[in-house]
Amino acid sequence: MTTTPDVEHPRTIRSYVIRGGRLTNSQQHALDNYWSKYGIDDVKAPLDCAALFGKQAPVVMEIGFGMGDSLLAMARSNPDNNFIGVEVHKPGVGRLLHEIDALALSNLRIYCHDAKEILQHCIADNALDTVQIFFPDPWHKKKHNKRRLVQPEFMQLVRQKLVIGGRVHIATDWVPYAEHMMEVMSAAPGYVNASGTGLYSTDAERPVTKFEKRGHRLGHAVHDLMFVRAE
Repeated sequence: MTTTPDVEHPRTIRSYVIRGGRLTNSQQHALDNYWSKYGIDDVKAPLDCAALFGKQAPVVMEIGFGMGDSLLAMARSNPDNNFIGVEVHKPGVGRLLHEIDALALSNLRIYCHDAKEILQHCIADNALDTVQIFFPDPWHKKKHNKRRLVQPEFMQLVRQKLVIGGRVHIATDWVPYAEHMMEVMSAAPGYVNASGTGLYSTDAERPVTKFEKRGHRLGHAVHDLMFVRAE
């Protein structure tokens, strides 16, 4: 399978660090046996979603799906939509591959690569109906804030890939990052806050993951932002 190179270009600021997490036997088996069925190898060529899924349908992309809980639940609940997951960490990719095969889902495919490069090289403008970014790394330390995924340049790249009226849904359980997200998105040209100026969404419309449940137990407030591409 094709994965993100371990060696990063010295001038590139990544929003993630490749961790050498140990794969379970199940995850490794899934990577070895199911990637060819559900993974997308070519990370440079434009993607033909209708051909990939065998149907023309709204396309939802989740960036950084972690262990895949929310993405899997959404794909199961919305069989009329096509779903694309992007994740760089192999344990999560392996787990989701295992679940896709176990459920024989035909509307979910995976990239294991850098999301910025996938958006730049593989996704046509006006191709996505929804982009989801749930609980990205908040990069707590101020000196690391520049590594946060939700930045003006990246969100304009996302906007280009959305259809007019398409939406971006972001969630975080780190209040300073939520405030940063709101500042970035409120100032971003071509976006409108679906909940009203400066307001967080009160209708998350997404499954609650184990990660989120853990955050609730620890007293972390979860903030969702829903913005729509207006132009």
